Amino acid sequence: MREIINGKNLVLGTCYYPEHWDRSLWEEDLNRMLEAGIRVIRIAEFAWNKIEPREGEYTYDFFDSFLDVVEKTPMKVIFCTPTATPPAWLTEEYPEVLNAQMDGTLYRHGSRRHYNYNSPIYQRFAANITEKSASHYAPRPCVIGWQIDNELNCETAEFYSESDTVAFREFLKKKYGTIEALNEAWGTVFWNQTYTAWSEVYVPRTTVSNSTNPHRVLDYLRFISDSACRFAGMQADIIRKYKKPDDFITTNGLFENLDNHRLTEESLDFMTYDSYPNFAYGVEGFDATDSLKDRKWSRNLTETRAISPNFGIMEQQSGANGWNTRMEAPTPRPGQMTLWTMQSIAHGADYVSYFRWRTCTVGTEMYWHGILDYSGRENRRLRELRDIHRRLEGMQEIAGSVYEAKVGILKDYDNIWDARLDRWHERVDRESLKNLFAAAQFTHTPVDFVYLTERTALSDLQRYEVLFYPHAVILTRERMRLLEAYVRDGGKLVMGCRTGYKDLSGRCVMDCLPGLAAEVTGTDIPEYTIIAPDEGKIYADWDGEKIEAAVFNDILAPAGENAEVLAVYENSYYAGEPALIRNRFGKGEAYYFGGAFSLDAAKAFLRRLGAAQPYAELIEAPEGCEIAVRRKAGAENGDAGCAAYLFVLNYQHEPVQIMLKRPMQELTCGKTEEGTVAVEKFGVKVYRMA
Repeated sequence: MREIINGKNLVLGTCYYPEHWDRSLWEEDLNRMLEAGIRVIRIAEFAWNKIEPREGEYTYDFFDSFLDVVEKTPMKVIFCTPTATPPAWLTEEYPEVLNAQMDGTLYRHGSRRHYNYNSPIYQRFAANITEKSASHYAPRPCVIGWQIDNELNCETAEFYSESDTVAFREFLKKKYGTIEALNEAWGTVFWNQTYTAWSEVYVPRTTVSNSTNPHRVLDYLRFISDSACRFAGMQADIIRKYKKPDDFITTNGLFENLDNHRLTEESLDFMTYDSYPNFAYGVEGFDATDSLKDRKWSRNLTETRAISPNFGIMEQQSGANGWNTRMEAPTPRPGQMTLWTMQSIAHGADYVSYFRWRTCTVGTEMYWHGILDYSGRENRRLRELRDIHRRLEGMQEIAGSVYEAKVGILKDYDNIWDARLDRWHERVDRESLKNLFAAAQFTHTPVDFVYLTERTALSDLQRYEVLFYPHAVILTRERMRLLEAYVRDGGKLVMGCRTGYKDLSGRCVMDCLPGLAAEVTGTDIPEYTIIAPDEGKIYADWDGEKIEAAVFNDILAPAGENAEVLAVYENSYYAGEPALIRNRFGKGEAYYFGGAFSLDAAKAFLRRLGAAQPYAELIEAPEGCEIAVRRKAGAENGDAGCAAYLFVLNYQHEPVQIMLKRPMQELTCGKTEEGTVAVEKFGVKVYRMA
């Protein structure tokens, strides 16, 4: 059985860097970790030189000596491949392994993630260091799993080296077969961009006005994802040859231009995420109007859960954050480290590893604090860690249960990537995803992100009573057949403006909009417009309720005998025209909303479709609290030995009161609570529901 994420245990870990510390500290650090409840450490992700200090020269003494110390204790180890930081001897001798900016300027040694996935030379060296590491260290009893690289596509998710151009051409040849087919897909007749030979095709390069061919860029983003997946797969294949049967393979993320579902399916046993909620407070990029603040990190955890229902946190924030060059976030206030740990667990994490044990005294991340500060002395955060461990001892039965949601937000990688390169798409997508998630949080409506992939089945959708597909700009017949079957069988589907106007190449279709979604939504779109800056906000009247139709407006018309206008625009030149149409389709209903989803619109949909506050019969809580439920298989049927668990997370800076409408046992203290219950600031309650 795996040591972590095994359905049996909630486990705490931390990131440790023995290469940063004198050997005299190792044993002391390990014993202090164990005393505080840490059972697993991650090591070696930036330590290539400790294994291969010069080309072809290998030494295992350093990590062998460290693992010898580890094996005197019960501590377990996640060993990493060190490919995120190629050494200076490699980049100096073989500069073609380096990534480049769009104009061709190479990224030089001195930071991290300065390599490119497609250099044959780097692939050879990466495969070799993975082989040497895995073959030597995998047999060690304390090694329980492997992390591939570190944060794939972090720092940059774009690659412009000469090796990338060569690999991009091969990617396109495999996809299109002929240069003529590529020209057709990319619409190269526009601005005389037609190619006559594959040698003329490059990764995107610097152009006048930074204009791009969007169809080329869409394929380029797909290519980046493919490159990262193949690079990880190469390492995973090597590790599998040497790892012990119960040892796992993972990596940490999530970052842009990467199909994490494919990555996980091909290479990983589960995904791990790096969670830093205090960036919501950070000076850099701080938005004082963002009412979710650190709570919005639940959206990232929801993304992780969409890949692995039970997952791990490889890096959980435990201190102040920042590089010497950018990023600033303050020290967690008393209780916040606990809150963020429970936030991760509430969303499905069965393993939480804190970054890091000791705060480094040198380098770019010397302001990225861990549990211990520079001196290593006893401190408040270490005491809080001990208390977290104590609380988790009463929560072990939660392991293996999964997050419960009856509302889903549909996503797919084609539309995610298209929104990165298309300003119109990006604006509506950003607005709606932000507000749909915030509305779900404030109405205590747990949601899942549900990805449409080649492997998505109708049964995957039928778990949800309501599905939002906010802006399916790119639609395919396969996805629409799946959605039509979902609605026909009784589901409720909600779509927003800008639906169905592109194909898989990102080309605009010549169908009447919303294209492939017209039949299921019973909608025609004779006209549309981005909202002019001098218009202010555009509102729709939904049966007497005023909701904002944000960013972009489709002017609608019902199409078909089962289509019904539910709301009309209140202002602009299209005042009185339909803004929302409901179409009865089979046993279910499809809704087409002509705007992006503002916060009030998102709340209205959740409420009117009967999806909001599914646990209202159990609990009342203020908006400042998050409600989450994890349920074991069979718990909904009352099966013996199964249970469901309700989390109450108070993100507010003051105590709140909640109302429990039936007695429930609070697991972290073992007491049964009912009626009015106080939850301290940054406090957490975890109840067994059944």
